[in-house]
Amino acid sequence: MKLSGIRVIDLSSFLPGPYLTAAMADHGAEVIKVEAPSGDPGRHIGKPDGDHTVFFRNVNRGKKSIVLDLKQDGDRETLLKLCEAADVVIESFRPGVAARLGVGYDQIKARNSGVVYCSISAFGQEGPYVRRPAHDIALEAMSGSLGITLGSDDAPAIPGIPAADILSGLQGLSAVLMALLRRKDTGVGDYIDISMYDSMVSGCVNVLGPAMAENRQQIAKHERTTGGAAFYRIYRTSDDRYVTLAGQEEKFIRNLLDAVGRSDLIDLCLQGPGPHQAPVVAFFTGMFREKPLAHWNEFLSNLDVCFGPVQTFPEMLADPQLKARGMVVTDNNGRKHIASAIRSFLAAARGSPDCSARALNSRIRRKVPSWTCSWLGSVWKSSQR
Repeated sequence: MKLSGIRVIDLSSFLPGPYLTAAMADHGAEVIKVEAPSGDPGRHIGKPDGDHTVFFRNVNRGKKSIVLDLKQDGDRETLLKLCEAADVVIESFRPGVAARLGVGYDQIKARNSGVVYCSISAFGQEGPYVRRPAHDIALEAMSGSLGITLGSDDAPAIPGIPAADILSGLQGLSAVLMALLRRKDTGVGDYIDISMYDSMVSGCVNVLGPAMAENRQQIAKHERTTGGAAFYRIYRTSDDRYVTLAGQEEKFIRNLLDAVGRSDLIDLCLQGPGPHQAPVVAFFTGMFREKPLAHWNEFLSNLDVCFGPVQTFPEMLADPQLKARGMVVTDNNGRKHIASAIRSFLAAARGSPDCSARALNSRIRRKVPSWTCSWLGSVWKSSQR
């Protein structure tokens, strides 16, 4: 496992930080999750399945967990001792809170100069919004991405996945791994400041053309990836399912339009996105409504065309492509988990997630001899010997 021997202290909760540290755990890092006496709120979010919610286990599997009340001197000292032997510390408090609790970067660096310390917050550690709370959808809204994610009524639509949470977790993961790589040569740790707002904005690079080049807001339904191209749209089928066309390269345009006898529409598609593609959109709208999704799935699969059926989550979990790649794994209790998406040509190098309840509930006594941990239903309680 690529991260074997790396110890991570995870002070984060909800999604961005746990998503980051779950990736590290999947690839062999020892992750010790430090929870407040009330536990990570993620333990109570979403559908329960066995001892945990699906939300919680998906981003906290393979971790050890210990409860510490950082407002208590003894517990704070215990955390600092844990951090003395840590490679990475992740926290997601509001800016300034970790330092006030006595576990900020400066306090931990004083005991471990090589530590890589990563803070994830809504707006980062500086700027006029630094004290302002925010969760994912607020940051998607402020980034402008929500303003081009429109429903049929042209009003902003709630996105299906928390992009700001996931992007900030991935940016944090990249930053931590870069810092660890540099530390191998220099012996010097790092302090990493990840803003969810920054991360969301960084994900908008391909849609900022009109704003950056012409200082104007684009008309979303006229742009190439938000409705302005017939070959990048969602179409309803006769059984009230949906299929997407998702590739605007000339070869894909020709392959499909030639196959359905409408080569006359090719030139409209080759002129780029915009209202002039309305006749092509109208044709596809009528065509796809004539037959069910299963028909179009088979038909399009036989062409060299970019497309995708709009699947339900149960359909996705049963998809043979994901099965072939081992992306959905089942633990000994019959519960499903999403595997790491990071693959390697060396089979042994791919993260093979520890899905067992034992991993979440494992004791850290052997790693920290001065502490014992006992399971108390939904969280760990630690006690001094």
